[in-house]
Amino acid sequence: MDRRSFLRSSLAVPAAGAVALAVESPARAGIATQTTLASGMTIPWGLDFLPDHSALVTERDSAQVFRILPYGAKQAVGSVPGVQHGGEGGLLGLAVSPTYAQDKRVYLYYTTASDNRVVWTTYDAGRLGTTFTPVVTGIPRGTIHNGGSLLFTSYGSLLVGCGETGNRAYSQNLGSLGGKILQVTRDGRAWGSNPLVGRAGDDRILTWGHRNPQGLAQNTDGLLWSAELGQDTYDELNQIRGGRNYGWPNAEGSDGKGGYTDPLAQWTTAECSPSGVACLGGRAWIGGLRGQALWSVDLGGARRGRKVRFLQGTYGRIRNVKKSWDGALWITTSNGGSADRVVRLAF
Repeated sequence: MDRRSFLRSSLAVPAAGAVALAVESPARAGIATQTTLASGMTIPWGLDFLPDHSALVTERDSAQVFRILPYGAKQAVGSVPGVQHGGEGGLLGLAVSPTYAQDKRVYLYYTTASDNRVVWTTYDAGRLGTTFTPVVTGIPRGTIHNGGSLLFTSYGSLLVGCGETGNRAYSQNLGSLGGKILQVTRDGRAWGSNPLVGRAGDDRILTWGHRNPQGLAQNTDGLLWSAELGQDTYDELNQIRGGRNYGWPNAEGSDGKGGYTDPLAQWTTAECSPSGVACLGGRAWIGGLRGQALWSVDLGGARRGRKVRFLQGTYGRIRNVKKSWDGALWITTSNGGSADRVVRLAF
């Protein structure tokens, strides 16, 4: 099969484990309350929830991990050795194992002196472990576009969002991990349904043609979404489907019938600069850095693709957005200088 035919017949990611979300209707009505849960932080980046409803949060520059309690209070629980902060690199994404009750694993994405990598360690009895086991290594590193997003899907795979570090050629090179979304097992092997398994290229790659995918989320219908920062023209919200080419650097935003996969929604780069994304209430909720706002995009129905802006200028640069167990959103800010916070938004 030639590459064009392969792209047209590319794999859709399975929707196993999708469940109905009881809070979908309230989320459509808008934000009701805003509560600061933790303050005095510097560039909090990765965030995920533990079974006790507290959250673990990384700080990019300090390489520290904090536990944020569900109704406030911040506790330092450990740090990650070998992190090399510089520019947009440092301690980035965090994902709690879907089998945390059994294995106590926490996954981290960070920049070293030689690469970006994903490792796992344990979090138990209030402390981060001291052994860090590599899962994916050799992701290109740079001062910009280090990617950093991690997501466990409902069917158990781990997605990894990798930036192209400013080297545009990485994005279309199927032998490079730069500018890709990877799909691996918990120990870093290629997921069996990946489109390049048995083909030329790195078989851990799920999709390619990305610039800097900093947000990954899964909706209750099982569909996967990624927020991606653009260069000079358009930022994107993309539905992630296995084997698809999202165009960078040959296309930025929609190219219509040009042969690449178009985004569901796009913004001018001054409006958004999207980082984290979460799915709630039939919408994707996207944190805007340069745009200093929280955006929602309708994912289905007659208003599919409609964009609505919230909280413009309220918290400055919004980095991460995460759906919590109770139908709220937790957001982190990215203003620097110990001025950052974790905020709970209820609907």
